[in-house]
Amino acid sequence: MKMHTPFGQRRGKFATLLSALFLLLTVFILGGCANDSGDSSDADGELVIGLTDAEGDFATYTVDVKTLTLTKASGEVVHTLPLSTRVDFAQYTEMTEFLTVATVSSGLYVQAEMVLDYSDADIQVEDANGDAVKVDNIVDADGNPITELTLAVKLEGRNSLRIVPGVPAHLTLDFDLKASNSVAFSPDPIVTVEPFLLAELDVEKFKTHRLRGPLAGVDVANNTFDVIIRPFHRHMSRRDVVRHFGTITVTTTDDTVFEVDGESYLGNAGLTAMDTLPRFSATLVRGDIKLNPRRFVAREVYAGSSVPGGSADVVTGNVIARSGDTLTVKGVTLIRAGGSVVFNDNVTVQLSRETIVKRQLDMGADYDIGDISVGQRLRIFGTLTNSMATQLEMKAKRVQMRFTTLRGTVVGLGVTPVEPIPVTPFVIDLQAINGRRVSLFDFSGTGTNAANDANPAAYEIITSSLDVSGLNDGAPVKVRGFVTPFGSAPADFTAHSVFDVALMKGVMAIGWEPASSTAIPSLIAEGMRLNLDGVGRFHHVSRGRVAIDLTELSAQPSIVPRASGEGLYWINQAGTHQLHTTFAGFADDLNARLNDGALVRHLAASGPFDDATAQMTAGFVSVSME
Repeated sequence: MKMHTPFGQRRGKFATLLSALFLLLTVFILGGCANDSGDSSDADGELVIGLTDAEGDFATYTVDVKTLTLTKASGEVVHTLPLSTRVDFAQYTEMTEFLTVATVSSGLYVQAEMVLDYSDADIQVEDANGDAVKVDNIVDADGNPITELTLAVKLEGRNSLRIVPGVPAHLTLDFDLKASNSVAFSPDPIVTVEPFLLAELDVEKFKTHRLRGPLAGVDVANNTFDVIIRPFHRHMSRRDVVRHFGTITVTTTDDTVFEVDGESYLGNAGLTAMDTLPRFSATLVRGDIKLNPRRFVAREVYAGSSVPGGSADVVTGNVIARSGDTLTVKGVTLIRAGGSVVFNDNVTVQLSRETIVKRQLDMGADYDIGDISVGQRLRIFGTLTNSMATQLEMKAKRVQMRFTTLRGTVVGLGVTPVEPIPVTPFVIDLQAINGRRVSLFDFSGTGTNAANDANPAAYEIITSSLDVSGLNDGAPVKVRGFVTPFGSAPADFTAHSVFDVALMKGVMAIGWEPASSTAIPSLIAEGMRLNLDGVGRFHHVSRGRVAIDLTELSAQPSIVPRASGEGLYWINQAGTHQLHTTFAGFADDLNARLNDGALVRHLAASGPFDDATAQMTAGFVSVSME
């Protein structure tokens, strides 16, 4: 899709738009078809704005979104974000969060612009030991400190945004942190923000949606309730919440799972329980946008004291070790009673016989603390015993086992099952659990004896009726489900779903150390070949956070453009940033620079990747030179 990307103005004395974050902006219209009239209508329309993120390597990436504006074809600028709000983009790799509902004037909108404030950023990355380390040095490609960035994108062609009365529109902003940020340790971490800006329609981005905010009202007869959007964990008065961010109506079904004040319900019984709550009770909803008619349908609903930020401290993270009834939980987001949010890498959690244990989307079974094992993702309600200590400690009152995501490669289906496993397990070489490297996890005690403790190199998964017959050895996969109870392995995990990551769009990242004159031995309008001699730390293709080492493939990596040859192709050199919308023009420019003696330092590309040929079909390529 051909796009023209405007460069923004310098904001503050440090930042420029050419330091911009890689923004994939997806615009899709939900509902009927808009007419082709111009901007003459005086009536208003509704625009729902959500935020999501492609997969990245950050433990947390929290910045302030200062403004979000849309520009009409007539030149009118519409402000759609009423208040600055703090956002952790690293949270949104698996979902889209509703940000605001804006009433905007009808017409054709041709540009979207977002301003990000990095002055109080909380960005943390893993060091060599897997520990989260705060980044204090955030710079652009020229090494200049970043305090504020303006991101702008044209809305053209199939991505044009037309607002008409009675036809609700939905705009989803999608960031790719992995491709837009590079991390170096020297010895402290430095994050360099590179200038990538894209806009395309991509059905892979249509994820589960999350809605948070105070309860506005319940309509039991019509199976709906209304939630006033309270974006992220912003603290504000009830008056501000009601007036500024809008309201969304949620539709429930007989299959909607509820947890209200710690009690579980299904379907209409849950809605009836919600109807007894006071107005403005905290509410959290996960669900899907449905069409014909357009509506937001809830899968799971949490309300009252079941929502983080109420009367209890709440920790969300993964169990990396268990000793008796003591858990070590890592990658923790801590929400204090009252609503303040802190990222803390480790918390020690003490379980007891009184701890209530539930499992996400499971109404029927009874669980206890014995079901909690290493690797399991948890949401824990309790009380911090000493919030001033170096190592945070919590006593757990209530625990919810949440879906856990594994990433790795298939190593076989032929392992002989051990009783009482009912089927032959699916086996993977486990790379990461919820994005954290597997070396962080201590699997001691997970098995029926020490010999049967979980082995990440041969991690056994029960797939039950899921069809995994098409996945061969070496295939990259993403698995969602739950860890088996502590002390019961094998098997190690029960799958709810298995994804063939090879079908997902990939991100290629290669760096040469030092910069190379031979990194691109062949470059023509039909494609380019890459030479991996002299590559540094980065020489991988990542799909769904499953990394494939390009140096281990038999074929030499290459990149070809889409069939149309159109896309977004960047050349970054000596502080200048040149965009080409055709691969042929990109190839001519890049060849000229290489012939003049320029050296290739870094290459990033995005698109489908073929493991057998090591070829990526890309609509986006960025080459950084010196």
